[in-house]
Amino acid sequence: MASPLLISALAASLMLPAPMEMGAARSVVRVGGDCSNAAQRVVAQTGGELLSAKPDGDSCVVTVLVPGNGNARPRKVTVRVPM
Repeated sequence: MASPLLISALAASLMLPAPMEMGAARSVVRVGGDCSNAAQRVVAQTGGELLSAKPDGDSCVVTVLVPGNGNARPRKVTVRVPM
C-alpha cells in the first residue's frame, strides 16, 4: 500500500505547471468564433438532437440526429452554417 506521503507528493506534482524550455514563449490561440448559436438554430430547425458542433474556418459544422417518421430510423444530418 502506498504511503500517504508518497500520495500527497504525487498529487502536489500534478498541480505544478509543465516545465518550459528555456527561451520558449507560451502562445495563446484565439478561436475565431463560437458555434453554440449556430448549433441551437440547427437543432431548432430540424427538431433533432445535437451530436457535435465545431468551427471550421469562417463557418460551423453542426451534426444532429433527426428522428425518423413513424418507424423509420433516425438519420444523421450535417449542416455547414456561417458564423
